[in-house]
Amino acid sequence: MRFDWWTFALQTVNFAVLVWLLQRFLFQPVKRLTAARRAEIEKQFEQASAADAQAETALASVRAERAGIAAERDRLLKEATAQADASAAAQRQRAADEAAEFLEHARKTLAAERSVALAEARTLAADLGCDIARRLLDEIPMKLRAEAWLERVEQHLITLAPQERERLANELSAGVPLKIVSASPLPADSASSWRGRLERVMGVALAVEFATDPGLIAGVELHFPSGILRYSWHSTLAAIRSELDANGAAR
Repeated sequence: MRFDWWTFALQTVNFAVLVWLLQRFLFQPVKRLTAARRAEIEKQFEQASAADAQAETALASVRAERAGIAAERDRLLKEATAQADASAAAQRQRAADEAAEFLEHARKTLAAERSVALAEARTLAADLGCDIARRLLDEIPMKLRAEAWLERVEQHLITLAPQERERLANELSAGVPLKIVSASPLPADSASSWRGRLERVMGVALAVEFATDPGLIAGVELHFPSGILRYSWHSTLAAIRSELDANGAAR
């Protein structure tokens, strides 16, 4: 087999031309296309990275916002709970105050009604006592009753200080009458006995006027110019009523 240098040279030239053609029309476009595609991919990768970073930022913002919303919700819930507790406490206090006020009003009302009832009971008892006293006194002769009251009046006048008794006597010595008021009319002999015994006690002649007042129930009143000496059940019952009223008010 013989080697042909011309053929080898032509084939070498053909190969070089083919390589050039391939380099010019295939490898270079493919290289440029590959570079452009790589640049596009890198650009898309960069955009994806930027988008991913934006997404991460947005996600972090959303997470922060959600955390803020949760915190705000917790704060609002705490405030609402505190307001509800304060409102409930205020309502309970208001209810307690109203209940206490109602009980105090009821207590005062009951106390007032009790006081009124006690006052009415005392009045009825006093009136009943007066009625019973009148009925019992009606069984005693007027002369005996007059004698008993005269003795009390005499004893009182005798026990007065001499200066006081002299002052009363001087008031009556000027002709001013001594008015004797009894619950019932005195018999004539009892009236005469009253005048004589009072003159002896007072030591002066007396001008005496007799009058009646059924409201006295029993006893007499001596009306001097400067005052009245009371010896009657009416004054005694009035004193008892005043004492009962004072005791009732003290309770």
